[in-house]
Amino acid sequence: MSSMLDNLSLGFGVAFSGTNLLVALIGSFFGTIVGVLPGLGPTNGVAMLVPIAFAMGLPPDTALILLAAVYVGAEYGGRITSILINVPGEAAAVMTTLDGYPLARQGLGSVALSLSAWSSFVGSLIAIVGIAAFAPFLAQWALAFGPAEYFVLMVFAFCALTSLLGEQPIKGLLAAAIGLSIATIGVDANSGVYRYTFDIPHLTDGLDFVVVVIGLFAVAEMLQMLENKLSGQSVEVPPSQRKLFNLRELRFTSGSTARGSLLGFVLGVLPGAGASVASAVAYANEKRYIEDKDPDAKFGQGDMRGLAAPEAANNSAATGSFIPMLTLGVPGSGTTAVMMGALTLYNITPGPVLFEQQPALVWGLIASLLIANVMLLVMNIPMVRVFAAMLSIPGWLLVPGILAISFIGVYAISATTFDLVAVVVIGVIGYLLRKLQVPMAPMVLGVVLGTMMEQNLRRALSITNGDVSILWASTVCTILWVLAAAVVLGPMGYRWWVKRKQAEPSAA
Repeated sequence: MSSMLDNLSLGFGVAFSGTNLLVALIGSFFGTIVGVLPGLGPTNGVAMLVPIAFAMGLPPDTALILLAAVYVGAEYGGRITSILINVPGEAAAVMTTLDGYPLARQGLGSVALSLSAWSSFVGSLIAIVGIAAFAPFLAQWALAFGPAEYFVLMVFAFCALTSLLGEQPIKGLLAAAIGLSIATIGVDANSGVYRYTFDIPHLTDGLDFVVVVIGLFAVAEMLQMLENKLSGQSVEVPPSQRKLFNLRELRFTSGSTARGSLLGFVLGVLPGAGASVASAVAYANEKRYIEDKDPDAKFGQGDMRGLAAPEAANNSAATGSFIPMLTLGVPGSGTTAVMMGALTLYNITPGPVLFEQQPALVWGLIASLLIANVMLLVMNIPMVRVFAAMLSIPGWLLVPGILAISFIGVYAISATTFDLVAVVVIGVIGYLLRKLQVPMAPMVLGVVLGTMMEQNLRRALSITNGDVSILWASTVCTILWVLAAAVVLGPMGYRWWVKRKQAEPSAA
């Protein structure tokens, strides 16, 4: 404990320098703006600043603090458009739309924004404490995950997400199947076979996740708004009467925030799992947990617990992803992979010896993460009304504005007009699927998990020359299979037990 306090003291000494404080503030603000703009996301935001930071001659600790502040700021900012106009600013904010937007339609947009900012802060705070206390141990634990363990982890994630299928499970399964099909588009990395490319060269690399998300949410939502406007059935999002959440709402969501934070941190430590997976699993588990206790819960209709859990999870996972980067030299997410590239520009190699060779850099980063999160909380709470003012923009200006920003974000990925055409086609398909009441969340999660699931299955089977026993050979795999079975069969058994208990008095 004393050594940890000494290390934190060293870190705060670095983070509290005037330059680093200013850099953290600038990075937090810039990251929030990046998160608000659909299509950019934290990875692109950090990538844009890497050459600027190096060209400015910033020392390595200052550059890393700047990039980390942009990262956590983008995770905060992604929730704003998700809540206000049902368009996720980045991938991890997809789950925020499920209850955040219904809350805004109930006139609680500002309350939802302030509550999500608080949940994000708590999630990041818990992850920072976890980094400071358990980084070496958690890094060793993450090494136990090989391709087989990651595949079973994805199976567990899919099983946990069965609660997202709603009251029409067939449509939910159809949406998940479409998402998995989209994930298979492109050249098979193992065999070189072209899959579902239809002789279109631009499809050989598959469809970028940002293209799919912008199409299914931004374009489809704008088409829905246009239809409502033309038919005279425009869905109005009323202005908020309150600026902040109250103590009753804070107590109501505290358990969801804590559970989402802990789950997000655990998944964030695993290289490659990422904030998107963490927010999805946290939402699904929270929905299942609450609805088993309270069948009248309104998840998907504006339940604040459905907002708090994924917001806490995605920020906790984003912060937790620094552990494998710092201790193993393995990127925990796409954004930390870019940050590792930035460190190599300074001839710094992340890994087990980094804590000993560069303690000021490591602990300065950890301390600056805490400072940046405090800055973001202080910055975001007063600006709730500014963000909510977006709802007062007339539709004739809002719709083309959001589409223009979304298209810029899509074009920035690979600078091809094909992506623009693809996002429109996907948007029209998403609009038609909405008309058929097919849920979007399982489809997006199919795209996210499908690629990782296939890649790790292929790697695992290539290790054993096709012997599938590797998928349950290790203790970690066995535990995950048991958990997957439990989340599927547990609710069914619980409902059967409740019906049996209710039937006993009448039978007597």
